[in-house]
This record gives sequence, structure tokens and C-alpha cells, in this order.
Amino acid sequence: MQEQLIEYLREYEGYAVLISILFSTIIAVLGILPSYFITGVNIAFFGFWQGMFVSMAGEVVGATAAFYIYRKGFQKPSVILIEKYPRVKKLIYSEGWEAFWLIIMLRIVPFIPSGFITFASAVGKVSFAVFVTASTLGKIPALFIETLTVYQVMKINWLWEIIIELLVIVLIYNLWKKWKNR
Repeated sequence: MQEQLIEYLREYEGYAVLISILFSTIIAVLGILPSYFITGVNIAFFGFWQGMFVSMAGEVVGATAAFYIYRKGFQKPSVILIEKYPRVKKLIYSEGWEAFWLIIMLRIVPFIPSGFITFASAVGKVSFAVFVTASTLGKIPALFIETLTVYQVMKINWLWEIIIELLVIVLIYNLWKKWKNR
């Protein structure tokens, strides 16, 4: 899939940045796909630094679009659902500086899905300006770490790739088991 997207970017090279940002936006709005996929494509196509900046632009546009869509379509029915998650509950009721710092801190933590933070912010009381500013600032270190990690993974040989994939599968399985047993 990555190779197909890279070929598509080559075919429409003049629009490659816009295409990449569009894919990032779709990933952010869906909220379930990891962004490292498009980050890897951007690094492979644009190079490390330019790929990171294109990924950053895509993440910001995507998070902003997702926030707006979630706020318009899901705000009222979703507050009840998210009430079950105490860690996110604080974000729902936060405003101003408290929300600003909370979003930055949640964005920096690599284990919290980006779509979840966006969704919780959108259905809560966080203002659009606070969300976009805090989200962008929080994504800078997180995306740098993601870009660096993806870049290093792209350089390892196939044996290490298989070992890492197996470890990820075991980790996901164990997390799923713990979640299911709750």
C-alpha cells in the first residue's frame, strides 16, 4: 500500500504535498488509523526533514478538520459515552489554559490515540482556538519522535522487521486480553 501511494505521489508530483495532506486529513477524521503510515510515505518520498514538515502540516490540518466535524456531528450524544473514561472526562470539562496544557500533555504521550484526544476535545468545552494551538504545539515533539522512529524502522533489514512486527502483535494481543478481562 505504501509503495502504491508513493507511486501515486510520483505520478502527481506537483500536487504531492496536497495529496499527502489530504490523506493525513482522512486518517485524522477516521480517527482509527495510525498516522505513522503516511509519515513513512512522506519520509520515503520527500526525505526526512521535508517529510516531517509535510506530515506536520497534514496532522494539523487533519486534527483541525476532525475537531470541526466531530464538534458539529457528535458533541451532544458523545458526552454520555466518554463519561465512562475518567482520564478523558477531565478534558471534556476543561476550558482555557487548563484545556490548553492538558491537550499539549496528551499529544506528547505517544500511547494515547490522536483521534481520541481530538474527539474528547471536540465533544467537550474546549474552544476551537485553544484546541488548534495546543494540538499543534503538542504534535511537534510527538511527530518528531514518530518521524525519527519510522525513519529508523525503514532502515532496518527484513529480519528485524519481522521480529518487531511479531513483538507488536504480541503486545496488541496482550493489551486486548487485558481490556477484554476488565
